[in-house]
Amino acid sequence: MKNDCLFCGIIHGEMPAYKIYEDERFFVMLDRFPKCLGHVLILPKKHAPHLYTLPEEEAQALMPLAQKIAAALHKVLGFDGLNLVQNNGEAAGQQVMHFHLHLIPRYEGDAMVHQYQPLNPSEAEFEGMVQKITDSL
Repeated sequence: MKNDCLFCGIIHGEMPAYKIYEDERFFVMLDRFPKCLGHVLILPKKHAPHLYTLPEEEAQALMPLAQKIAAALHKVLGFDGLNLVQNNGEAAGQQVMHFHLHLIPRYEGDAMVHQYQPLNPSEAEFEGMVQKITDSL
């Protein structure tokens, strides 16, 4: 446990949460500041700040759990769509440095908006990026 981590405190019962599910690896709760009705966070119990520091065992178990939670949310809320959001680092919008996956139900006409300005890379930039990434794998 990381002593100054808000999510570690919640997982260990030191702070209140709207828990909806818990097992040996994960703690799932309603987001205290939801973007839409039913916004849920999936937290691994092992502290890891980012996706690239998350233990492989937790990473492998994450999507089956996300699917289970998403199905339950859809059954209960009947939403029109669902966003899975996972931010890594402050520049990406991460506010708590403990890996967490957002499941955000979406409803036709809701006020949540994703905005970005797409880039237009050249073929050489695409090819260079492919080469750099594949070389690092």
